[in-house]
Amino acid sequence: MVDVPTQLQSVTRTYRVDEREGDPTHVQSLEQTYPAAIEDVWEAVTTAERIQRWFLPISGDLRVGGRYQFDGNAGGEILTCEQPADGVAEYAVTWEMMGSVSWLTVRLAADGEDSTRFELEHTSRTADIPAEMWETFGPGATGVGWDGGLLGLSLHLGATEGSLAPSEAAEWAGTDEGRSFYRGAADGWAVAHTASGEDADAAQQRADATYGFYTGTGQEG
Repeated sequence: MVDVPTQLQSVTRTYRVDEREGDPTHVQSLEQTYPAAIEDVWEAVTTAERIQRWFLPISGDLRVGGRYQFDGNAGGEILTCEQPADGVAEYAVTWEMMGSVSWLTVRLAADGEDSTRFELEHTSRTADIPAEMWETFGPGATGVGWDGGLLGLSLHLGATEGSLAPSEAAEWAGTDEGRSFYRGAADGWAVAHTASGEDADAAQQRADATYGFYTGTGQEG
């Protein structure tokens, strides 16, 4: 069992349009506070042994200038890595998948001795996302996937009650509990998209399509 309602409500999702090197971009951010010291959270998101326990196995040279690769998923280059100091930490990487390059930044901020605010920001060139895909799914296509990542990290760090191994995630998506998670996450991205100025009905239609994609139902339920 996973405490799905608590996890969904604990994540702040935002979407905005921006620019990178003159190119229009989609920028999606997720934030959540974890009940762990910043050093522990940093280790959980930067070491291969810890990452595979809540996300995916990772290989490569995990230092600035090195390249990493997630099994069956994205890889890229480590651009910056600022270890915890004065209550903050940050790293940035390229996120390379299916021939396109986007950028991922993770920021940590201590909130007391045993609490850490985690922020994940994913930036993609607008031109690199097929127009049909964006019109169908909107920001949820990527955002809901990251919601799954934050769920894994939350369970790993004890912010949300329950247990779900990364290897069980695909099967879990087809359960009532899993469907409730993906329904809530997709709707959360509809809210974020609407807050950016998108028409609410259009944003919800994309959330419905995203929910169907992640659960394999092809339905809005």
